[in-house]
Amino acid sequence: MFEGQPKGLWALALANTGERFGYYTMLAVFVLFLGENFGFSNQISSPIYSCFLGFVYFLPLVGGMAADRWGYSRMVVIGMFVMLFGYLLLSVPLGGGMAGIVAMAAALALVCLGTGLFKGNLQVMIGDLYQDPRYADKRDAGFSLFYMLINVGALFAPTAAIRMMDWAVGMGFSKADAYHFAFAVACVSVVVSILIYYGGLATFRHVTEVKKTAVQKNGQEVEAHAAEESDTKERIICLCLVYAVVLFFWMAFHQNGLTLTWFASEYTYRLSRGWEAMMFDVTNLVAVIFIVFALFSLFNGKTLKARAVSVAVIAASLGFLWYKYDPEAIVRVDAPIFQHFNPCFVVMLTPVSIAFFGWLAAKGKEPKAPVKIGLGMLVAAGAYLLMLVGSIGLPLPNHPFHVADVTPNLLVSTYFVLTIAELLLSPIGISFVTKVSPEKYKGMMMGGWFVATALGNMLVGIPGMMWGVPLVYVWGTLTGICLLASLFIFSIIRKLNKVS
Repeated sequence: MFEGQPKGLWALALANTGERFGYYTMLAVFVLFLGENFGFSNQISSPIYSCFLGFVYFLPLVGGMAADRWGYSRMVVIGMFVMLFGYLLLSVPLGGGMAGIVAMAAALALVCLGTGLFKGNLQVMIGDLYQDPRYADKRDAGFSLFYMLINVGALFAPTAAIRMMDWAVGMGFSKADAYHFAFAVACVSVVVSILIYYGGLATFRHVTEVKKTAVQKNGQEVEAHAAEESDTKERIICLCLVYAVVLFFWMAFHQNGLTLTWFASEYTYRLSRGWEAMMFDVTNLVAVIFIVFALFSLFNGKTLKARAVSVAVIAASLGFLWYKYDPEAIVRVDAPIFQHFNPCFVVMLTPVSIAFFGWLAAKGKEPKAPVKIGLGMLVAAGAYLLMLVGSIGLPLPNHPFHVADVTPNLLVSTYFVLTIAELLLSPIGISFVTKVSPEKYKGMMMGGWFVATALGNMLVGIPGMMWGVPLVYVWGTLTGICLLASLFIFSIIRKLNKVS
């Protein structure tokens, strides 16, 4: 699984891991911060949250266009420092008055701009690593590994946010001020990303230079890659059709920070015990991840020593879980902690995904990227169908007889299914964009992928605005949207498969 990948993948992916750790630490508590610090209602917090997500994912288009002109590496570096300044400003406790609101708005603007310069262009650089024929057939697997590593950062983010806030409150700070300590974690993580980027520069230096896509000859522009770009228009049309589908996935997926968080806060039982309680300790999840990876190493190991190490890791992890198990312990279930399940499942399921599609590829039956994307939308519909069924008979929010007594397993199962959809769609979609994009528009077209994400995030607030109606209508709307998007992409699958 890890063999045969370009060395630069690891440095670039780990730089993104640090950045994502900070971003998701901030995002895990952001919507709750708006209510605690400023007294904003759900109806006010919802559009703020969705607009922030929208700009975070819209500005990579601008960043990509800038990088096409001035260089990907240059924009990535500038983006990291801009993000750092944004998180620093967000970390300053200025209260809930006008000064605090202005500072928050300025901080969010810097985070959005920095992310726009950083995110898409880093992924273009990773795509460029696979221009080498030695690595061409490992592009999808490489992006799956990249996606897995950045989710390692997201895995620990909710726990980091909660623990840092608990520490701040224990030191005598108010709960509102404690949020700023969680935001300060993001500052440290961006600094780590900067250090990783420069520390690994030697492994990807060959893709940091601005690439010339055209030369002058006899006063006329001659494309350096004319043969490859003869179908530029067709490629751009196909990419835009894919963007039109994935925006609805992100609308559904990013409910994890809004309606699914509200469901966790208002409907889910707040205490857990036994084996179920162990899910809410990130160290236990890490132990399970070690077991999954060790199992793959055990069956794929080429030497007796490698297999012995795998067995030792499995035994140690199982021993750790047995040691941590306490049937009488009661664990508090905080709403933000549910957000660590998605990155955990990404890390856990990535080797399964790579092995499964590798097995299909060996048989000549691996589906092309557009088919995987369509299947991802279908699976996402299944996730919200699960929420719909689990919400039948539940009262409205703020109902006088409302009791938060839904088992946490409903949300955990939903996140598991959504993660399967995400692995079919997101890393494969990014790989598809880097492969299909015309050479001279790579940055812009990767930016287009994030614009689709931005538009989806702009729509995140619609189910949020529906909060207050029967929950089956909220989840039913999301189920129907994902189904329609899946049907659309399968209706144009031949056209998309031509360019993939």
